[in-house]
Amino acid sequence: MMETLCVHPIHDLQGGGGSLLPDIRPSTAYRYLESEILQYPGFHTTYNQIRLGEVMAKLEHGSWGLALSSGMAAITTAILGLVKEGDHMICTRELYGGTRKFAEYELPRRGIEVSYVGSSPMELENAITDRTKIIFMETPSNPLLDIFPLKAFTEVAKQYGLTTIVDNTFATPINQLPLSLGVDIVVHSGTKFLGGHNDLFFGVLVGSRESDRETIYRTAKLYGGALAAQECYQAERSIKTLALRVERQNDNAMAVAQFLYGNPLVEAVYYPGLESHSGHKVAKAQMTGYGGILSFTLRALDNQVDKFLRALTVIQPTLSLGGVESIICAPSATSHKDLTPDQRMASGITGNLLRLSVGIEDKEDLKRDLQQAMKASLGQ
Repeated sequence: MMETLCVHPIHDLQGGGGSLLPDIRPSTAYRYLESEILQYPGFHTTYNQIRLGEVMAKLEHGSWGLALSSGMAAITTAILGLVKEGDHMICTRELYGGTRKFAEYELPRRGIEVSYVGSSPMELENAITDRTKIIFMETPSNPLLDIFPLKAFTEVAKQYGLTTIVDNTFATPINQLPLSLGVDIVVHSGTKFLGGHNDLFFGVLVGSRESDRETIYRTAKLYGGALAAQECYQAERSIKTLALRVERQNDNAMAVAQFLYGNPLVEAVYYPGLESHSGHKVAKAQMTGYGGILSFTLRALDNQVDKFLRALTVIQPTLSLGGVESIICAPSATSHKDLTPDQRMASGITGNLLRLSVGIEDKEDLKRDLQQAMKASLGQ
């Protein structure tokens, strides 16, 4: 069971001196004459770095894992390790703002073409060219919780010999295991649900094929995204409670989504756990839980949205997501702010769209907070 696996993911590399907990080994200088592996933080080969990679490989049912300094480090390392000038990459249309900016601005500078597709396997197949190398997916997506059919997409990818990468940040391995559905590489912003307490900044990458390992590690070494020992230890500690936290967040998010759905002051609710969601059937088939993130649009003008956010007392208007505290933001002003107005409009990111990361508080308190804030800002 995942609850047990989170607490006891690996049984080797244990800390010395009989300690139940692993050591923290902050050294940046290691003897090498008698060592088969050169240990150095920048090589991603130190004790705590290896441990965290192995922990995440266990949770994601992968064969190897790599700890990195941020979610974007994980995403860019995976992509840059597998494409070169002249190649083509396909991305799902809805992406985290940082990923979209990387695809829009950085990859073209390197001579790499990027195309975008919706959730149709046929649309995906039509986008493939003889230069395509990677299919990058984010499901559920940020911020509209779009769902992409992993099994169908990986079947198309394998038919054409393409590598698949999935950002599993929103789902976590508690709710979704992409590698078990045929995906090759999974990436996470560990800052979010894996860390879970809004006090830790890191990323992870997990692969299912040994053939990708050397290339990815070589790229990681070149771009300097190593994670320090203390952060590796803190991440491993946080993961021990991942299943408990995410299960509570799943339950709370469903309750809040149902509360918002049908409310006359709410135009739309985006949560894959609702039967009204366009991707509900696919989500039900490939996920074991629907996650702690939902988005909704208020029937409000921009100044009323700001008033609504300021009226909240339990839920806090804050950047980031995935922590034990419930936090909310307007993607148009935060995660997707750097996109052009046309790009935001094309992606459905309007000024009255709000993304809510549901925490572990009492669900009734969260519903009451939303209700009083709507009343204060929008009226009955």
